[in-house]
Amino acid sequence: MRYSIATVCLSGTLRQKIEAIAAAGFQAIEIFENDLITHNGPASEIRRMTEDYGLEIVTFQPFRDFEGLPEPYRQRAFDRAERKFDLMATLGTDLLMVCSSCHPQALGGIRRAADDFYELGERAAQRNMRIAFEALAWGRHVYDYRDSWEIVRQADHARVGLCLDTFHIFSRGTELQSMLNIPGDRIFLVQVADAPFLSMDHLSWSRHYRCFPGQGELPLEQFMTALSATGYDGPFSLEVFNDQFRAGSPEKTAIDGYRSLVFVNDASEQRDQQVAEPLSAICAPSEIQFIEFALNTTEKQNLAQLLSQLGFVHVASHRKKAVELWRQGRINLLMNLEPESFAQRFHAQHGVSVCAFGLGFAHVDSLLKRAAALNFTPTYGNPEADTHGIAAIAGPGGALLYLVDGAEQPAHWEREFVWHEHTPAAWLSRVDHVAMSMSYEEMLHSALLYRAMFGMQATPSVDVSDPGGLVKSQVMQTTDRAVSFALNSSQAQATVSKQILERYTGTGVNHIALQATDIFAVAEQLQQVGTELMVVPENYYDDLVARFGLSDKQRAQLEKYSILYDEDEQGVYYQLFTRLFAGRFCFELVQRQGYQGFGTPNAQLRATMQAHELRVAC
Repeated sequence: MRYSIATVCLSGTLRQKIEAIAAAGFQAIEIFENDLITHNGPASEIRRMTEDYGLEIVTFQPFRDFEGLPEPYRQRAFDRAERKFDLMATLGTDLLMVCSSCHPQALGGIRRAADDFYELGERAAQRNMRIAFEALAWGRHVYDYRDSWEIVRQADHARVGLCLDTFHIFSRGTELQSMLNIPGDRIFLVQVADAPFLSMDHLSWSRHYRCFPGQGELPLEQFMTALSATGYDGPFSLEVFNDQFRAGSPEKTAIDGYRSLVFVNDASEQRDQQVAEPLSAICAPSEIQFIEFALNTTEKQNLAQLLSQLGFVHVASHRKKAVELWRQGRINLLMNLEPESFAQRFHAQHGVSVCAFGLGFAHVDSLLKRAAALNFTPTYGNPEADTHGIAAIAGPGGALLYLVDGAEQPAHWEREFVWHEHTPAAWLSRVDHVAMSMSYEEMLHSALLYRAMFGMQATPSVDVSDPGGLVKSQVMQTTDRAVSFALNSSQAQATVSKQILERYTGTGVNHIALQATDIFAVAEQLQQVGTELMVVPENYYDDLVARFGLSDKQRAQLEKYSILYDEDEQGVYYQLFTRLFAGRFCFELVQRQGYQGFGTPNAQLRATMQAHELRVAC
């Protein structure tokens, strides 16, 4: 299969789109009609540009409102098709993608439509052209690929074939078994898109919320399995309408698009050996080995005070650099003040922030090969200053994700430190999850990264109420739940997520959740040392009693320590938040007793209290 992308997926001028598409590694391109119409130059120039960049134009699309029309509309449709054939000859492509009619005068009937397509096929044959028919999910009479295939089958013309589009199939909930009856050589084009599951009209869903494979929730692997059975080996193309993509960087979007096709194709039996070598096997992270903070001297002093209150101990200092290691249980926090380091460059751009994560893996060499194949370029830091030699890839917001060999004991990075005598605390055991605020475009990029590189799975996205608007939240986690990242995005300017985004001048951590062995004992210690905790209204605890039937003793204990509570089918969950540090991030202490979620019912309260903190700080 040839990897292709429609120009509608990207922002910019047509020339900018073509340049970005070629640079990302695509072999082919779909020219979307609106991009051609708005191009300031003749169609012959578009052909020269694509040829100069080594791109094949696999189709010109869409040709709308064709089949089932009464006269005089029918004749006008054929006249339009002839003019499109002229244009295609100039562009140098032979395939016209026809989408099912939405015309108010269109008439139903499989036979009527098949007759129309037979005649169109005859005209196409005279021009050495072909036709691919696609069923739009909102088509007037044809909105199911099974009907579009029946029309193509009854038309029985060598120049008329089928276009399959994953969005139109899945948005209608159409079964895939019927695909197995379609010969692969009768499919002329496959367009692929992912999307979140939404309850809305098909047109709005399609025009604004499509995304690349691996960024949404559609079961594309099922489609790929069915497609493989047909024997199809034609263009495999992205057609994604997304508001953020059309406002973002065309280069970054095109790269994400290409790696999404590599990922979804490799994960199926349909992978084409001529496109690329098989990707190295997915290797999921086993743990977050360390979290690294970028800060200045004053911020370091303040953070050290908070960490001490939370039970962390300064256990080691780097042999050569201004880096301190603070530890508790299996939680390692690094504070990096080394001049000219990546951390300080990150600090100059974002202020006090998390600049890196160390993720443990069993097979780093294999993972590096996978990263290269997916265009996640590994970096190795500054060779003049960094001695650890650990490879990293850019994560959300440019923070580094270090690929640490989890088999080494002690870890390679730990051997960089001189260790101090210390008495370890036993309040907190491990990192439970990390929540980040980001733009929606970055959220899609991050979801693809975690899924394609590390095999992490997405929980269903949820909308969290914030005093300033709604926040979209989704958790990416390993199948064993050892590593979890909560991704949060909001279009509303006044939400906590958006404000944190502005404070960081980009993606930033909102809270770091740490597992407690006895959250009530930890809370007692925090009260004794005067740790500032998030204020929880009395009304919250009144509601808990009504929802869960808690006893007066349970309620009093929770309220005394400002601990939040939730239940699911597997157990209970306790949460305790510190105040925001520097108005940016906080620490969340959690205790799970079988509970599998992330305290979503309490998210509105957290956001409300943090919004109050930000207002007071201002």
